[in-house]
Amino acid sequence: MRPQLCGVAAWAMLQCSKKGSVVAGKIITVAQQKGGAGKTTLAANLAVSLSRMGHKVALLDTDPQGSLGRWFLARREGGDPGLSFSTASAWGVSYECDKLRGEVDFVIVDTPPKIDSDLKPAIRESDLVIVPVSASQVDVWATEGVLDLATREKAEVMVVLNRAKAGTKVADAVDAALTDLGVTRADTMIGHRVAYPETLGIGKGVLERPKGAWTAEMDALTAEVLSRLGV
Repeated sequence: MRPQLCGVAAWAMLQCSKKGSVVAGKIITVAQQKGGAGKTTLAANLAVSLSRMGHKVALLDTDPQGSLGRWFLARREGGDPGLSFSTASAWGVSYECDKLRGEVDFVIVDTPPKIDSDLKPAIRESDLVIVPVSASQVDVWATEGVLDLATREKAEVMVVLNRAKAGTKVADAVDAALTDLGVTRADTMIGHRVAYPETLGIGKGVLERPKGAWTAEMDALTAEVLSRLGV
């Protein structure tokens, strides 16, 4: 098992990526065929992390379930959300991304849990596609469709092991299965912690609660995302 990027290394990378060094309009799409993999949780927390660094972040919800929108409404009830939010049909993604590219540093797109032609526009617009995978073989099987579509659209992909416990047999088995698919996952793993659903329900991110293991996880994942984007 590879070590996670954390502590001083992650902090240093984040300091080098403060607002002002970003080429505007990086599109990050979070996609997974299987529901319950943690797409919305990951999208919301990454948005909070980037916003806290001083970046201008826009959320784009293309999932008819509207979970990211509900999170944003809960966040807005607590005051200035510090983020912008919009929705789009699958085929309206290209228009919205083109518009937002000139307005913000990052656009984070949450997508429906399916793989079909509706997902193609979001993948095509993306500078990076993040694919959350929970520690189960079923999730790995569901990932194949996303990876195939991303490959056909020549999109950069980052697979993130979510709700995981490092060093467990299940996590190791998922790593092996991803390797068989020719995919190397992100160094950072997101742990199975109650802090994530608790903060999501009140429109917050885990970085907005007292420090814990989740703090190093999100700092490290954000640093990896920025590195993959060349920021």
